Amino acid sequence: MKIISYNVNGIRSAISKGFLDWVKAANPDVLCLQEIKADETKFDKACFEEIGYHVYLHPAIKKGYSGVAILSKKEPKNVCIGCGIEQYDHEGRVIRADYDSYSVLNVYMPSGSSGEHRQAFKMEWLRDFQQYIQGLKDTVPGLVICGDYNICHQAIDIHNPKSNANSSGFLPEERNWFSSFLKDGYIDSFRHFNQEPHQYTWWSYRANVRAKNLGWRIDYLLVSEHLKPLMKRAAILPEAKHSDHCPILLEMHPVEN
Repeated sequence: MKIISYNVNGIRSAISKGFLDWVKAANPDVLCLQEIKADETKFDKACFEEIGYHVYLHPAIKKGYSGVAILSKKEPKNVCIGCGIEQYDHEGRVIRADYDSYSVLNVYMPSGSSGEHRQAFKMEWLRDFQQYIQGLKDTVPGLVICGDYNICHQAIDIHNPKSNANSSGFLPEERNWFSSFLKDGYIDSFRHFNQEPHQYTWWSYRANVRAKNLGWRIDYLLVSEHLKPLMKRAAILPEAKHSDHCPILLEMHPVEN
């Protein structure tokens, strides 16, 4: 089973750059998209349905902003839109697909880079999201939480940790939150399999930054501890260039017939 997470920074822009052909070639069983920046009237579901996907969206109320989607080859037994907290659900940040033995939760976490107000919003979100996930444990124990977390967890996850020590996305309180979240019973699937440095998922659009690989690893596929035996491989796919992010991949052994 192959799960891919990808912040596409605008689904229509990504499609114009060959995204649909890439999806056909990558052939994921579950594809989680962040920053779709499109509502039901602007997201072309048909082009994905034609290649075998069920398509579920949670767009933001604000047009051209945020939004998440799950594309699934197998029809989920349930799809949950949002997290039940109005201020976050208005921004289209959470969608979950439930299958028989596991669930995939797709999240686009806020950025705090635009100023103190949004950084405060981000920290409030982090506390509320952790509490929300804790509340899911009894009913959704087998959980894969994927998406754009907008946090570099460790120094290895950012190209210049010293100069970014006070940057949103690498602040001590954000990194501490990430550590505490993992201690609640989740595995960073990429680091489980890969300890090499210079592995990133986002690059600024500034000239030559991506070519020089001056990036941040802010996209993650986290896996519930009890699904650990099913984990087969995790990878970052930097050759895909439809966005300022690149896709991330988790392969798991089949968890159901």
